[in-house]
Order: sequence, then structure tokens, then C-alpha cells
Amino acid sequence: MSSVSQSNRFEAWRFVVMYIVIALALGALLTRMISLQVIGQQEWLDLAVENYTKSISNPAARGIIYDRNGFILARNVASYNVLITPADLPDDDADIENIYREVSAITGVPDGLPLTEQSIEDAKIFSACAPGPGIAQMVFLGDSLAPYTPVKIICNINEDLARSIQEKTVDWPGVTLDVEPVRDYPTGSLTATLIGFLGPIPASLETELRAQGFVPNRDKIGYAGVEDSLQAILAGKNGQRVIQIDVAGKELRNIDPPIDPVAGNNVTLTIDTRLQAVAQASLLQEIDFWNKFYGKTRISSGVVIAMNPKTGEILSMVTYPTYENNRMARIIPSYYYQQLSTDPRNPLLNIAISAEFPPGSVFKLSTATGAINEGVVTKDQEIFAPGKLVICQKFSPTDTCPPRRVQEYVDHIVDERPEGFGIVRFTQCIAFSSNVCFYQLGGGFEDEIKEGLGISRLQQYAQALGYNRPSGIQLRGEENGL
Repeated sequence: MSSVSQSNRFEAWRFVVMYIVIALALGALLTRMISLQVIGQQEWLDLAVENYTKSISNPAARGIIYDRNGFILARNVASYNVLITPADLPDDDADIENIYREVSAITGVPDGLPLTEQSIEDAKIFSACAPGPGIAQMVFLGDSLAPYTPVKIICNINEDLARSIQEKTVDWPGVTLDVEPVRDYPTGSLTATLIGFLGPIPASLETELRAQGFVPNRDKIGYAGVEDSLQAILAGKNGQRVIQIDVAGKELRNIDPPIDPVAGNNVTLTIDTRLQAVAQASLLQEIDFWNKFYGKTRISSGVVIAMNPKTGEILSMVTYPTYENNRMARIIPSYYYQQLSTDPRNPLLNIAISAEFPPGSVFKLSTATGAINEGVVTKDQEIFAPGKLVICQKFSPTDTCPPRRVQEYVDHIVDERPEGFGIVRFTQCIAFSSNVCFYQLGGGFEDEIKEGLGISRLQQYAQALGYNRPSGIQLRGEENGL
């Protein structure tokens, strides 16, 4: 009897443990089910939807840039790429290899046959369209990742080659021709510093621009000139398609109604291209003349700006040296960019707005405006402008004038005409750009102009005319000036 009782007690304990384990297991299972189906329902539903949906961004056409007469300064032209979709290739390996060889013969891209593990590993370090890997390697890598996603074999081929390939795609299953817009600048270096160029989205702006619908490694943004400063106006808005895909990535259907891309706005500048060409030719001729006159290169850069003084419109803005922005249209060649960056003349810099130099005789207009406005001189007043002024630096009216305090202020023609311009009217001071005349207007001189404009009023009129602050031109990189 005692042995049976002991056995029954042992069996009851085992049942209790088993019940506890089962209860704990069911509790854990119930908790997990609640977590997945109630608390985290939306998160897992989103993951499930993401697993069979794909968003495709359709690029928007960039706006065209015109000059004031309707001449095109920047436009979009077709660029042709050759694509191969791995899933659409024939089933027979011999047919596939034959396609590779024929595409290679017409495009110049190596066929990559025979396909080896080492050649596949080597191809992984190259990006799309980069010279190096063969067709077989690029398609193999694409097939292993997304067989229904086209693989770019060669980019930016000319139109004649594109037409030849288009005719042959009937006999090449899986081979297609893709057309994408690239920027073209008909006026090239003539307006390069004004128009600028496009470049890939930098890593620092990737998050911000991705939120606006841009696609890194595909879309481009302005890097300089109007392309940069008017980026928001020219860019437009990309379209979008949300599609359902199968496990291999094949497109099945549209889930949501497609959103069409919105093209960027066109822009008309105040620039006159014909005047721009004349200004550039004149500037180059002037630089060449003075370098030959001095017998060496003394002038290596220059600027010509033509402005409508009534409206403030910039009719021409020529900067020399410049660069060829068409060379940046498809890709930015590293060697060319390096060459421009290391050039001591700074061809990438828009000297007209971004460089600071002493104003020279341009400042005379500020002095002239102040002098006529403050009554320092009248328009028809005659002023004697000798070749130089001899000034004694006195600290009091009774000071003597030792030689060390005597300072000569010469005119720019003193070497050719020591007598200077002689008797001139106020307007002739401006026409001749007489230094001596403006020395007198600015600081006064003996009894001829008893009181000049003076340093305080010189500053006031200079600031009123815009010195020491940016003009507000719609180009980035403008400096305040001196």
C-alpha cells in the first residue's frame, strides 16, 4: 500500500509540471499572436505590401532656358542607352552567347565570353556603363539580383548607332533601346559662366532631395549659374507609378493610378546672345592687344558687363577665361574638372560677381554723382586739370612745407602729356577720366574748388550706389565687393 501511494503522488506532480509548461507555451503563443495581429498589425501589413509593391519614378523634363530674343541657351536632347533584360533573353545558352557577340560587334563593348568566376568578381567593382566589364558579366550580375530589371550595357551612343541597334532588336530578344534626356548648351563657352551645368545629387543633399521626389544616381541638379540659382523653377516634379511585382520582380499591374511627371518651367533671361558674342570678341581682342603691346602676358582675365541703366537688366555678362559646359552635360570628366580647378585663372569662377578687385576709375562715377548733387561743381563749370597736382601735407595753416611732405598726384596721361588735359568742363572730366580733375572734386583744391565732396560724403554716395553690398543678381556666389 505505501509503494502505490508514493507512485500516485509522483504522477500527480508530473501532471502539474506538464500543465504549467503547456499553459506557459500557450500564453507565449497567445502573446505573440496579439503582438503580431493586434499591436503590430499595421507594421507587418506594411512589410507585406512592400514585399509585392514597387514605386517607379518617371523623370520630369527640365525647363528650357532662352535669351531675351528667344534663342535657346539650354535644352534637352535625346541620349540613347543599350539595355539587356536578363529574364527576356532566350532559353538556349548558345542563342544568348550569339546575342552577346553581335551586340559587342556593333557597340564595341566586350562580349565577356567565356564567363568565369574571376571575371564576375572583377565586374562587381564597376558601375553601370563604365568601360571594363563584358556584356556577359554585367547581365549575369543583373540576373542574380533582379532578372526583370534592365541592365545598361553602354550609354550615350550616337543617333546613327541607336538606329542600327533599333533595327536589330527584333532579332535580339531581351535587348532594348532606352532614350533619356540630357542637357545641351547650344552657346557653349559663350554663356557657360551664366548658364552653368548639371551634376549628380551630392550625398549632403540626398535626404532632402529624396524627400522632394528626386532619385539619386539618376536625377541631376544645377551646379553653377542659372541652372543652380533657378533649380526649383527649372527642375519640375517627377511622376510616379506604384506597381505589383511577383517574386522575381516582374511587373504585374498598376496598384494606384499613375501620377504623370510635371515638366519644369521655361526661363527667359535678359541676356542678348548676339551682344554677348560681340562683347566676348571685343574682350579677347583687347586682352590680346595689350599683351602684344607689353610684349608679355600681363592680362589673363577680364569681364564685360552691358546693363540697361534704366531697368537694371543685364544684357551681356562675359567672363574670361571660361569653360565648355557641354563637356559636363552627360558626366563631369574628372580630368577636365581637375584641369579647371587647378588653373590659376579660375575659369570656373564667374569673375563678374565672385571676384573682388580695386574699383579703379569706375569709382569716379560715385564721386561725380556726389559732386554734382551736392553742388560742389556745376555741369558747365570749367576746371583746370594739369598733368599733376603738387600737395603739401600740412597739419595747420601756418605749417611750412618741407620737401618730405610734398606729394605729387599725377594724371594717367602725364607721361604722354605732362601739361595734362588743361581746361575741361565737368562732363569732360568724366569723358577723359581725368584723375587730377576727380582729385579736386573729391578733396577740393586751393581757390578753384574750395571744398570738395569730402571723405564722409564720398562714403555716403558710394554706399548709395551699391558699393560694399551684393546687387541681388539671380546667380549664386556674388561677393559684397569693396
